[in-house]
Amino acid sequence: MSEFITVAIFNFAHEITILKTILEREAIPHLFHNENLVSIDPLASIAYGGIQLKVHPNDYQRVKEIIEDLNRPKLNIV
Repeated sequence: MSEFITVAIFNFAHEITILKTILEREAIPHLFHNENLVSIDPLASIAYGGIQLKVHPNDYQRVKEIIEDLNRPKLNIV
């Protein structure tokens, strides 16, 4: 785990819920550093440095693509 690098930082625990499920489904090793601290004290998130998503450098690009896809607006045409 010492070679894991930070891909993204989130301020609140609810922001990582879907991403965590996707990473587990894709079997991408990951760590949400400070997840429990921020869950307990969300107002101190900035003081803790937020929830840091850490992954192995080999998975960095794939995880960035997943995050970008989640942030891309979806059109619901009826």
